[in-house]
This record gives sequence, structure tokens and C-alpha cells, in this order.
Amino acid sequence: MLQHKEDKKLISLLNLEPGSRANIRHLEGGHAFLSRMAALGFTPGTPIQVIRNTHHGPLLIMVRGSQVAIGREEATRVFVNPSEPDGQNSQPITVQERAVIALAGQPNVGKSTVFNLLTGLNQHVGNWPGKTVEQRVGECNFGGRNLLFIDLPGTYSLTASSEEERIARDFILKEHPDLVIAVVDAAKLERSLYLVAELVLLPAPVLLALNMVDVAEQEGIHIEAKVLESALGIPVVPMAAAHNQGLDQLLSTANRMLDGELTTKPTRPSILPAHQMILTELRTLIEGHVPSPYPVDWTALKLLEGDDELINLIKNHLPPEKWEKVGKLLYDHEDAVLDIAGARYEWIARMIRAAVVEPQVTKAGLTSRLDRYLTHPSIGSIVLMVVLGIVFWLTYTIGAPIQEWLSGQVDVFAESIRTWMSGAPDWIIELFASGVLGGLGMVLTFLPILAIFYFSLGFLEDTGYLARAAYLTDRWMHMMGLHGKSFLPILLGFGCNVPAVLGTRIIESKRARLLTILLIPLIPCTARLAVVTILVPLFFPTSAALVAWGLVTGNLLLLLALGLILHRFLFANEHVAFIMELPLYHLPNLKTIGLYVWQNLLGFLQKAGTVILAATLVIWVFSYFPTGDVMTSYLSWIGQVLAPIGQLMGLPWTLMLAIITSFVAKENTIATLGIIFGNINEVLPALITTPAALAFLVFQMLFIPCVATVATIKQETRSIRWTLLSLGLMLGLSLGIGVLVYQLGNLIMG
Repeated sequence: MLQHKEDKKLISLLNLEPGSRANIRHLEGGHAFLSRMAALGFTPGTPIQVIRNTHHGPLLIMVRGSQVAIGREEATRVFVNPSEPDGQNSQPITVQERAVIALAGQPNVGKSTVFNLLTGLNQHVGNWPGKTVEQRVGECNFGGRNLLFIDLPGTYSLTASSEEERIARDFILKEHPDLVIAVVDAAKLERSLYLVAELVLLPAPVLLALNMVDVAEQEGIHIEAKVLESALGIPVVPMAAAHNQGLDQLLSTANRMLDGELTTKPTRPSILPAHQMILTELRTLIEGHVPSPYPVDWTALKLLEGDDELINLIKNHLPPEKWEKVGKLLYDHEDAVLDIAGARYEWIARMIRAAVVEPQVTKAGLTSRLDRYLTHPSIGSIVLMVVLGIVFWLTYTIGAPIQEWLSGQVDVFAESIRTWMSGAPDWIIELFASGVLGGLGMVLTFLPILAIFYFSLGFLEDTGYLARAAYLTDRWMHMMGLHGKSFLPILLGFGCNVPAVLGTRIIESKRARLLTILLIPLIPCTARLAVVTILVPLFFPTSAALVAWGLVTGNLLLLLALGLILHRFLFANEHVAFIMELPLYHLPNLKTIGLYVWQNLLGFLQKAGTVILAATLVIWVFSYFPTGDVMTSYLSWIGQVLAPIGQLMGLPWTLMLAIITSFVAKENTIATLGIIFGNINEVLPALITTPAALAFLVFQMLFIPCVATVATIKQETRSIRWTLLSLGLMLGLSLGIGVLVYQLGNLIMG
């Protein structure tokens, strides 16, 4: 009866007004939801404050010093009391000539910046074996020792509720790194130390990199590193990676640990008394049945947390009679995950009590002051549109003239090749001048546009603003069954669809990832926009800007409509959870941004030097042989097969062929037109009617994505069926809308 009366006082987080303070009392949901919320600080008894609740989009909650965006559906599962809140043995490391160091940390703590500064360009980016999660490995030499750094995926905890968490903990347990450097955010120390509370339970020694001390000072937070080091029992190195401060001390401390000069004796968190007996009983039941390399104590704790992967592992190794007892214990104590998380936060509170001086409650930090406006539904949305407008304006105002100049240089170089090779057979001359340079050279002229776009995105991401963009766009994405995190890869698609598809890895829900991947090909990438930039003025010289704007807007409106249809009929209106941390604002690191730009451009160059070059040469061979005249070449024979389809849009086979070749790379449309017609500026405007020209541009904008994007979709979905569905959708849309535009245009123009 008492419990029933107490429950009456509880309300869901969704019902709190902005500015309200409360204590969390109860959470409902499965293990994955509870684990994620606990890792973000949402545990019973925790005080929270509602920063923003507009009754439409996600809520913005201040919890344990961090701002967290949480979807409205998720907020209904968190129940609060809306009253004022109440107030191992030391072992040296074996000395080795080459040491393997794992970099671990939660998202948005500056771990990637630390990794980039430590390794520079001496790094390799790939995928973890058998996974779609990006793996970054780099090395550096310090103090006469070669250090191999493994950048583990950013993760809030080590409970296997996501691929990233499984990879991070499996690497530490199975690959036995010599040292783990845990990177934490000094400005959000309470939340950042949650992962450290799990790392100190594993066998590998831990070094704490106390990053972003400059941002902490900016927020009025002062941390005594030596006091924190004494409390934790592990070395602590304060640093500001964004300003290249503390790197030498970090490497020096790591070397001293590797040499055995520094030994660690970490203070480890313990479980609360309510479940201590249960944990002991679990440990007794599984002892002798836990496979290597999993520690028995750690495994028992993870079982009590409801870790699905370890539950299945132990179930397969335990005798049936013992598993029956274990299964009953776990079933009877499903709520233990919150108790365990609460114990970790109590441990964290003890660790930082004497080391951290918080600002006065009345003092608002820079992030709080900025977010009053930048997360406001109206003001923030206007700012977002202005920011995106500036990004695209800079990209094309600066990049387009450079691209045009480079294009002219390619033409000059082609003529130089013809002059230099004048004594060679004609087909050899044209192979290099038209085939290699005519196709590949044109593709390379897009590099300035790509570089500026990626620099702009890298700048916004490194300052912390892109997370606000995701928060603001969640209400619109929610209409399509997506959430704000889908906005980030969709935005990336304006640069190139390949990294956009790869960027969907940040989306936890498989269904939301699939839907986002299906929609990304509708985003006009830089290459497609560059083709439009070249072709629109040829067909519509007096209204080029209006037509180009209409084409891009049409694609985006179609994306919205297709998203609504797929969400309703293909995915049955399934809800997608939205829980995301908003990092503090901080000054960007130019080296980190530079490496981000370099890695994206390098991927583009690799594609240009392999897939695009090979395809360009194939197209040239088909266009040159057997007669040396494109109009009687093998390519013309293929075009004749496409002629009936082209007639539905008023297009000759030559233009259909140019679009078909864009399957290899969107830039090939221009390259193929150049190979077929030579001077496209004079030939194309006179070749087709105005309705046909508009249909041609629409068809180009909606045609199936390039082969590199298709290959990436297959890689990320691991499904031929979803890949074929993506191709079928785009092919059907491009043909259907292209024919519709042509027929309506003819009706309107008589």
C-alpha cells in the first residue's frame, strides 16, 4: 500500500516543464534501454533538470553535468519525483620494444583528436575483421620505443548492447594490449569516468588522459589531477589535445608504465549490498565453467547486468542443472543493472569529491549560454539554415572557380599530350588524351569542392555544433520514422554518398539504419551537383540558378515523401529510440580537421584511381573501336538498345548512354558527353527540346547511385535484397519522374 501511494507521486519525464528539477525514481524498458540510460547517468536517485521540452521534438536534459537529448517516447519510460533534489595487486608491465596501446573513451571526449595527434599520417583506416565498424590503427616512436595505437570505438560502457561495445571489450580481453589509455572529458568527469569504472575491472593496466581541461576551466570547473590520481590509484595526465598540450607528458607516462617504473593499484568499484549475496552466489555457480580469457568475477558481474552475449556464452558452458539456477537468479534480479550502475556512480562521486571544484550554480557556462539560442526550436532552426547556407555558399563560391580553372588546365594538358605523342598511332594518342586524361582529369577537378565541403563539416563537428543540428532536426526526421542522428549522414551525403552510407553506423537501430541508407542516394552529392552546375547553364542560360535550386529541392521533397511511404508500409511505423549526448562547445583542432579532410579525399582519390579510371578506359575503348568514330563504335550499338526508353523522355540514345555511364561515377556523364560530342557547350543546347532537357536533368539527379555507393550499401546492409531494393527504387523513380516531366512539359509548352 505504501508503494502504491509512493507511485502516485511519480510522473514521467515527458510531463516536466522546462526548468523543472526532479529525482529519477524508476525506469522501464528492456536491458538494452536500461543499460544505455544507466551509462548516460540515468539511475534511480539521480537529480536531473529539464533544459528544453517544446512538446514536439526531443527533450534536452541536464544529468550528471552533461546535456542529453532524449526522444519523447523514451521520456515516457523514465519516472521521476518532481520535488527538489536532495542535496587488485600492483603489477609492473613487461618491457617490450614494441608496445600495443588501446585508446578507449566515450563519444565526444576528444579521443580521435588524441589519436590523430599521436599518430599523424602514420595511420591506417579500415574495418574491424568481419564488422562494419571503422578500425583505426596508427603508430609513433617515442623514447626509443615503437608504440602501436589502436583507436577503440567510442562507447559509453562495456556491456555488449552494441557492436562498438563488443569490439572494445573483446580487444582488451582477447588481444591483451600492454596498456589502455582511457580518454575522459574533464568538463564532464562524472559521466566520463563511468567507462573507467569498467576498465579498471579488466586485466590491462589503465592510464587516464584527462582531456579538455581547457574546456573545463572555461565552464568554471577546476580539477586537481594529483588528487584524482591518488583516489583512482592509476596515473592521471591532464591535457588539452585541441591545443596540442599534454601529449609529451602522456607519452612519457605511458613509457614509464611500459618500463615498469610506474605501477598501478586501481581503486575498484564494488556492488551495492542489496545484490552482493546474489553476485557471490553467481560467482560460485559459474566458477570452473568460464572460458578463457574472461575473468570469473567480471563475468559474474556482467551476467547480473543482463549482458546477452555473456549470458549465451555461459549458458553453453554450464551444465543444465547449474544453468537452471543461474537463469532463475538472473530472472529474479532483472533490475540489478540499475543497482550496479548506481554503485559505479557512487564510486565516481567518492573519486572526484576532493579533486573537483564545481562552479557556483548561478554561473552559466559558455555551452549553457549558447544553447539557450542554438537549441531553441525557432531561433536554432534559423541558425541551422544559415549555417548550412554558409557551408554550401563557401563550397561553391570558392570551389567552383578553382574547379573551372583546373578543367581548363586538363584541356591544355590533353593538347600537350597530343603534340608530344604526335608520332604514335592515333588510338594510342587518344587513349591517353581522351581516355585517361579526359575522364580521370575531369573527375579530379572536383577535389577543391570536396575539400571545402569536408573542411566545413569537420569544423562544425569538432566544435560540437553538429550534435545540435541532429537535436533540432529530430522532429522532422521523426515524421519519416527516423531521428536526429540520421540527419548527420544525410548531410554528409551532399559531399559524397559513400561516406554518408558509412556514416549510418552511428545509428543504433538496424531498421533506422536501413531506412537512412535507402534514402541517402536521393541526396545530390558533390559530383552530381557539379554535373548539374555544368549542364543547367547550357540548357537554361537565363534561369540557371532557379532550375538548379528546383532540382535540388525536388530531390529533398522526394526524400521526405519516400521516407514517409517506406516508414509506413515497409517498416510498419516502427518507433526508433532517440538518446544522444550533446557535447560541450569547444575550439576546433585544425590538425584533426585536416586529417578528416585528408582521409575523405584519399578515399575519393583511391576510387578515382581504380574504379573510375578502369570504367573510363572501358567507355573510351567502346567509344573508339572498331572505326575510331564514336557514332559507329561499339558504344553506339549499346545506345541503340536504350533508344526506346530515351524516346519516352525525348532523349537521343547518346544522352541515355551518358547517364548509363554515370553508374560508374556521376562525373562520367560529362566525361562521356565530352568523348561523344567534343564541345558540349555548342552541341547540347541544339540537340534536344526544353522539356527533354529538363527531363534529362531530372533523370540525372534521380538515377541509381554510383557503383562505389552501391558496393558500400551492400557492405553495410550485408544483403543483396536491400541493395537491389535501393537500385530498384532509384531506377523506378528516375524513369517514372523523368517521363512525367517530359510529357507534362510538352503539354504545357504545346
